[in-house]
Amino acid sequence: MNQPLEMGSGTSPGGAVLLVDEDLEQLEWVGRVIQGIGYVVTSCGSYAEGLRALAIGTFDIVVMGQGSRNFEGRCVLEGASAVNRRLPVVGMARHLEMGCYLEAMQLGAVDYIAGPFGSTEIVRVMRNWMPRRKAAVEVEQLTANQASGRPVA
Repeated sequence: MNQPLEMGSGTSPGGAVLLVDEDLEQLEWVGRVIQGIGYVVTSCGSYAEGLRALAIGTFDIVVMGQGSRNFEGRCVLEGASAVNRRLPVVGMARHLEMGCYLEAMQLGAVDYIAGPFGSTEIVRVMRNWMPRRKAAVEVEQLTANQASGRPVA
């Protein structure tokens, strides 16, 4: 079961994923796949809801749907970058729209899944980017502790 919006700040050994897509069928299916490999998923069925979740929650990775050819998901990508420019964002679309793909990558997306795609592709992306994010967070914390003079464990 997906976490309600206010639970997005919880931690999980697997990691916390913000999943945003207005395609509710894809949202539900992708959420089940990601949960199935051990991550806590906060699902948002609108881009506005996704932006609110970014403002109140702590996430290890964001997976956002592209939307139409107008790339409505852009606002989530830009919002994630504003919250933390190191927060990995993965775009996904039922069908590749090259202009949206290029724009997403230029705006800082770390990966892009274009359909038709299966659970194997989602698992690959999550297993590729989640460990990188966790390592980056550890380095950030170590650097902050050293700068503040706190002892490092």
